[in-house]
Amino acid sequence: MKFYFLQITIGSTFGMNIALQEKIITMKKITFGAFILISFVSNAQFNLESIKSKAKEVTDKTVKVPLTSDEIVNGLKEALSVGVEKAGAKASKVGGFNNSELVRIPFPEEAKKMEEKLRLIGMGAQVDDFETALNRAAEKAAKEAAPIFIIAIKSMTLTDGLNILKGEDDAATKYLNKTTNDSLYKAFKPIVQNAIKAVKVTQYWNPLATRYNKIPLTTKVNPDLEDYTTKKAIDGLFKLLAKEEKAIREEPSARITDVLKKVFAE
Repeated sequence: MKFYFLQITIGSTFGMNIALQEKIITMKKITFGAFILISFVSNAQFNLESIKSKAKEVTDKTVKVPLTSDEIVNGLKEALSVGVEKAGAKASKVGGFNNSELVRIPFPEEAKKMEEKLRLIGMGAQVDDFETALNRAAEKAAKEAAPIFIIAIKSMTLTDGLNILKGEDDAATKYLNKTTNDSLYKAFKPIVQNAIKAVKVTQYWNPLATRYNKIPLTTKVNPDLEDYTTKKAIDGLFKLLAKEEKAIREEPSARITDVLKKVFAE
């Protein structure tokens, strides 16, 4: 009986050891499997980060590819065309000159004393009407300015383009002013003449000048209103154009085409 009991005890102990060993082996397998899984996930994450890094490098290199000469010139031509279109639209709308502090045409400078004296004798309303008529003439003329600007834009050379790209915020506007001012004046003046007749500028000016010239001890004035209005209208357009150019250079939202975004990208 003792021997038999001992056999049972040994057998039971041996069985328990086998079960324990199997559990240990199983735990080792699970641990090893988990280690493999963690290693796989970590490696996959590393590979993903590596891919992202490579993609960023490629993107950065793509962005930094130098622009071609054609892209530079085309971009600047687009910038000027967009600026001219916007400036012309703003200037030619009703109140485009008259309601703008930036470009409103005032009483002729050489007749400032005349304006002051007329206001002193109670003719301020008539002076205001005259100024309004001048500005309406400029607004009418501004509608015809864009085609003249476009001719100069199309003739821009590579050297012009590079100088503008490296220039100040109004470099393109200065280029356009230099290349179009004379021809713009010649083409613009007949338009102003017709506009002045249409808004009847002289209807307001003649009574003012006549009344002033009757005042004793005053120097008689009779400025060339067509010349004055033409120059002021052109000057106003360039001021508006410079404002549009600065916006294109500084504000991404103002770059409405892909070429503009690329040429003026920071």
